[in-house]
Amino acid sequence: MCLAVPGQIVCWMDRDPVFARAEVDFGGLRRVCAMACVLDAAEGDYVIVHAGVAISRINEADAHQVLHEIRNLMEAEMAAEEPESS
Repeated sequence: MCLAVPGQIVCWMDRDPVFARAEVDFGGLRRVCAMACVLDAAEGDYVIVHAGVAISRINEADAHQVLHEIRNLMEAEMAAEEPESS
């Protein structure tokens, strides 16, 4: 299964059309991502990132909704893994 996650562009490092890179924030975790597919994105914009590559822009409301759903799934998975008390 593949998963793409929304993140917010913190700062551009390189806007070269082939080697574009930016620092992207994923809820406090920052990573440098390839940005060649979203050269029109600005600092503060949200992008969908898969395997370190920003593949599209996403509006802020949709980004927050996706992050909320991911958190809910993670919490449900952790709760399912907890041993039952006797």
